[in-house]
Amino acid sequence: MDYHEEKERLIREKKNWQEKVNKTLEKRPERKEFKLDSDLELKRVYDPLDMENFNYLEQLHWPGEYPYTRGIQPTMYRGRLWTMRQYAGFGSAEETNDRFRYLLEEGQTGLSVAFDLPTQIGYDSDHPLARGEVGKVGVAIDSLADMEILMDKIPLDQVSTSMTINAPAAVLLAMYMAVAEKQGIPMEKLNGTIQNDILKEYVARGTYIFPPRESMRLVVDIFDYAGKNIPNWNTISISGYHIREAGSTAIQEVAFTLSNAIAYVQAALDAGLEIDHFAPRLSFFFNAHSNFFEEVAKYRAARRIWARIMKERFGAQNPRSMMLRFHTQTAGSALTAQQPDVNIVRVAFQALSAVLGGTQSLHTNSRDEALALPTEHSVLLALRTQQVIGHEIGVTDTVDPLGGSYFVENMTDHIEEEVLKYIDRVDEIGGAVEAIENGFIQQEIQSSAYRYQKEVEEQKRIVVGVNSFKTSGEQPIDLLKMDPATSKRQVERLKEVRLSRDQGQVASALHDLRKAAQSDENLMPYILSAVKAYATLGEVCGALRDVLGEYQQEVKL
Repeated sequence: MDYHEEKERLIREKKNWQEKVNKTLEKRPERKEFKLDSDLELKRVYDPLDMENFNYLEQLHWPGEYPYTRGIQPTMYRGRLWTMRQYAGFGSAEETNDRFRYLLEEGQTGLSVAFDLPTQIGYDSDHPLARGEVGKVGVAIDSLADMEILMDKIPLDQVSTSMTINAPAAVLLAMYMAVAEKQGIPMEKLNGTIQNDILKEYVARGTYIFPPRESMRLVVDIFDYAGKNIPNWNTISISGYHIREAGSTAIQEVAFTLSNAIAYVQAALDAGLEIDHFAPRLSFFFNAHSNFFEEVAKYRAARRIWARIMKERFGAQNPRSMMLRFHTQTAGSALTAQQPDVNIVRVAFQALSAVLGGTQSLHTNSRDEALALPTEHSVLLALRTQQVIGHEIGVTDTVDPLGGSYFVENMTDHIEEEVLKYIDRVDEIGGAVEAIENGFIQQEIQSSAYRYQKEVEEQKRIVVGVNSFKTSGEQPIDLLKMDPATSKRQVERLKEVRLSRDQGQVASALHDLRKAAQSDENLMPYILSAVKAYATLGEVCGALRDVLGEYQQEVKL
């Protein structure tokens, strides 16, 4: 039977089947409307007719082959599992170091550092704006002395370290490099990632310091310096995670993340960097939300879109420049304070979607994170969730096991199509920076967040334990309690550092940094010199504020 005869037969058979469905619906109506989180109406079933124009080699190809829809490695997890990271950081450097070493002993294969809010916005722990926030949502790092304690007895040449830091990313990277140097580790043996994605801060998180265009300079300086001095370091983790946490859809998450990535690439090219010099070290960070198949399709579409952007738009030649490598974290915004043990189930399915979507690195949230920082027991259970997925249920034994699914391939194509429409709109505005400055991206995310919340309140979207399946008399669970003396001890150590250092060396280093900031020089060497002299984070960021300015976001009503 030739293709046309087979197609006609499918159409006839589907028509007959539909007549049976209609009779069934008369007796037993379907539950409700069915759609993705991105608002796409879902068909009852997907079949070969949905893949009529499907071209395997162009749209999928083999794993490890352009456009990398099926994964960036030919053997994926059959060769090595993803890096298992648990995002950790709280209180003092000593406490966080203890948590890191505990997790490494339990089988974690990479570190992921959470910094407290003052550190994220470039203030020392004794700054008035830091009061009440020291060590609360991450570890407090004021100087090289803190970083030395944080990484004590951790082999930096054997462990991959990810640092979630953006506005002061250059300062924290410099501290990490200085610690490695003190440990006698060559820079080429350092492996890890600095988030360094400042654009999403203006639309999703708010931990910015400098204006957008001045911040872009610092991002590119890290690209250039790290490419020459830390060749195995990922210089940025372009983050859709926080865009999704702010309320975007899956399509918006990918679209705005890739638009930001385009802006970073263009800024680096404008600064004279060669595409295949810096692009292989770009990495991404996505959210794993609860609409399982949509998430799997999202990762596959993102890889395909990025490969084509790098090859066709920017003319990259190195295959590694075209590979979208990404870390995934399960959805913090999907965690509920009600019935927190149910979060264990949510996280397991979200993590599974990331693995089936081909992630390179994964963090699984803990059951209690809607209430507090996770306890040691909760974070171990979250790590064990990854280990069960990796070693017990068989999904790592074949590459892209959902590839070829009529449903998944149709969604992958749909997400790609809608993402490209958004990227075109951002391009028409003038790029990601302009789209942020005029509020376009923020408004799109806010509209989606409002729609989602309205659906929850109207029970069009069920959230177990929140708007349905509630229970009374829930038993409280043990929560991690912060030592109230942590802040005082951190401030005392900061004072000791300031008293024991060479003040003249610090003053000279900060003077040189200000002077360099007024020129076109790469600022990384000057930041590194200041850090090695034990200038504090606040002092280094303060020197840059003096020259680059400080961003105040306008509120548009």
